[in-house]
Amino acid sequence: MRTADVLVIAAYVAGLTAIGLRFSRRQNTTDEYFVGGRSIPGWATGLSLLATIITSVTFIAYPGSSYAGNWSLMVPGLLFVGVLALTGRIIVPFFRHVVQMSVYEYFGHRFGRGVRLYASLAFAAGHFSKMAFVFYLLALTLAGMTGWPVQWIIPVTAAITIFYTLLGGLKAVVWSDVVQGFVLWAGILVSLGYLLFLPAQGPRTMLADVWEHGKMSLGSTAFRFDQPTITVLVIYGFFFYLQKYTADQTVVQRYLIAKSDKSALRGIALGAGLCIPVWAAFMLIGSLLWSFYRVTGEQLPKTITRPDQVFPHFLLTHLPPGLAGLFIAALLGAAMAMLASDMNCFSVIATEDFYRLARPRSTDRERLRMGRVTVVACGIAASLMAMQLAHSAGSALSLYYTLTSVVAGGLAGLFLLAFLVPRATRAGAVAGLVAGLLLTLWGVLTENGKILNLGRWNFTWHDYMLGALGNLAVLGVGLAASVMLPGMPRARDLTWQGWRHRRLSMAAAPVSNLSTHFTYSIDREP
Repeated sequence: MRTADVLVIAAYVAGLTAIGLRFSRRQNTTDEYFVGGRSIPGWATGLSLLATIITSVTFIAYPGSSYAGNWSLMVPGLLFVGVLALTGRIIVPFFRHVVQMSVYEYFGHRFGRGVRLYASLAFAAGHFSKMAFVFYLLALTLAGMTGWPVQWIIPVTAAITIFYTLLGGLKAVVWSDVVQGFVLWAGILVSLGYLLFLPAQGPRTMLADVWEHGKMSLGSTAFRFDQPTITVLVIYGFFFYLQKYTADQTVVQRYLIAKSDKSALRGIALGAGLCIPVWAAFMLIGSLLWSFYRVTGEQLPKTITRPDQVFPHFLLTHLPPGLAGLFIAALLGAAMAMLASDMNCFSVIATEDFYRLARPRSTDRERLRMGRVTVVACGIAASLMAMQLAHSAGSALSLYYTLTSVVAGGLAGLFLLAFLVPRATRAGAVAGLVAGLLLTLWGVLTENGKILNLGRWNFTWHDYMLGALGNLAVLGVGLAASVMLPGMPRARDLTWQGWRHRRLSMAAAPVSNLSTHFTYSIDREP
């Protein structure tokens, strides 16, 4: 590493630390710590969503994917905006007026405490394993670019992230995300500028070369489900982002922090809209990398054996001192933004979905202390798991990641059952979740006979289809079981039909204080 690069990275890390210290004195209540006092501007909410979605994996995976193939990974991303356009005006204000801090409160209102705890545990398990992978992959990438040892990149990154998240709460997370958004765009523009203008042939030749060779194609238009065709990617993207908007605490928490419904919706729309050009920019970087080494004739070293190694190699060999450090800072910031967001979300879940239910008479100060302890505990645990991954080559954790992905699947289907089916019951929800789990587990184990070969009973479609099928199983079996099994539906006013009537009454008599909109008390939940 060159001195200028190290100084840029150090300045960025110091800035994050300063943000945590800046907000540390104001974190005296759970409302302030978990949802920022519900006072975050809409534009900051949008940039925070952008930083939460664009992780450090995006920096490496997207350029690597387009370098090796095409822009097919962009197709699911387009559904991030598409799903919001279909559901945003309903979903965003709905959650702002129905839940206080945890999205899983809603499942408790409709289906009882057991379903609520399952949903929150499933989310936590999946995101915890993702945190460990991000710690590890970030350390692996930085080690390759800087020469720094993985063994201390992981704990140092964890310590910095825990520090500003612990002290500053969600406000520190959001405003560090805002800084990350600007650093991210600066790094992208610098990289694109060098890829377009560094070759003597000029930007027109570079762009024409990638276009003529199909490096900007979105994939196959064939109507088949055993390959990652555009059809499969659209289906996958729809259910993936439907689950993000309806059952992912990191996203729903962004609804709750805004000053008003309108501000929240505008902020979420801004964040979703910004994700598309960022993904496209990373895809273009990968395509231009392919053209760069083809047009210039420059040879990659033999140590570059994977497509995701090409972009880091280009940064270190062609960007001047300081600018490479800027991009490394953006990479580091993207990882820390996602990790900080997850740590704060875990503290919400642990406090609101478990601690508060177990101790309904606990004080706000006690719950705040529980939230802070959770931030530290989950950060340390994820970094330790990442360290274990670095020593074990990842086989055990890969299996854990697969299993938690199976368990976390189906939450979008659970939301559809709760929101669209007034007669859905607790028994129906449980039956649907079991069906979704079994179907997804069967698909993972028998996919083309890789793990378990059942011959004609193997799952032969592409694995991207598993999420969609699992969610449809939860919805379909849940509806059928609600009709066939005994039980009475609960909180039917918290369905689509009930919400429409409620919105009409709220429009007739607007209320300025958001807290008065909550119909259900967490302490009264059966």
